[in-house]
Amino acid sequence: MSADRRAAPRTAVVWDVLDPLLAGGPLDVLDIGGGTGGSAVRIAALGHRVSVIDPSPDALASLDRRAREQGVEVSGRQGDLSDLLDVVAPDSVDLVLCHGVLEVVDDPTSAVATIRRVLRPGGHLSLLLAQHHAAVVARAMAGHFAQARSLLDDAAGRESHGRTGRTGRRFTRDEATELLLGADFEVVSTHGVRVFADLVPGSLLDLEPGAAGALVELERAVAGRAEYLPLATQVHLLAR
Repeated sequence: MSADRRAAPRTAVVWDVLDPLLAGGPLDVLDIGGGTGGSAVRIAALGHRVSVIDPSPDALASLDRRAREQGVEVSGRQGDLSDLLDVVAPDSVDLVLCHGVLEVVDDPTSAVATIRRVLRPGGHLSLLLAQHHAAVVARAMAGHFAQARSLLDDAAGRESHGRTGRTGRRFTRDEATELLLGADFEVVSTHGVRVFADLVPGSLLDLEPGAAGALVELERAVAGRAEYLPLATQVHLLAR
């Protein structure tokens, strides 16, 4: 399966939310933890001014290469949420992307408050988080029953990541909403992301003509339905 076909069912719902925001005039966009620029370069190609903050020099080098290959300009800066205000001025950003970052910060409450400070009045935060309930289901379906039980009993949904031993946190929709409201955000929308995409074998999408497109449409159809949210690998919240 091509990279684009694999990515589409996992990202279409998020872009459906972001595209209307990006359809207007040039915005100042900040992608925190934007890595190699998969989102940043796409947004820069629409004419927006985009900066990426990431702790990895290697990722930022890849970002620079990708931007040059696509003929766009993206500013890459080394850093993370803990020192965000050292590199980004308060009230200077129209849209912040924070995708897959709060899971590994020490203090999510403080991190969201910091993001609030760099946003201009009326600015938006796109927050994408690993969702707790789906992690339990995924571990059980893979036969890792002890891990599933451990996640089930851990209210924070914490789990060690690989050799680094770094512990990641997972969130429910209510926990994510509480974080945003506590930082004086208004939650504009909430969607489940990757409700079925991670459960469907890649071989099926390879062999069945039109299957990838049909899966994208199914993801879109269930993204806003609360009864399917517990199955979603991620939860996406747009806040203002």
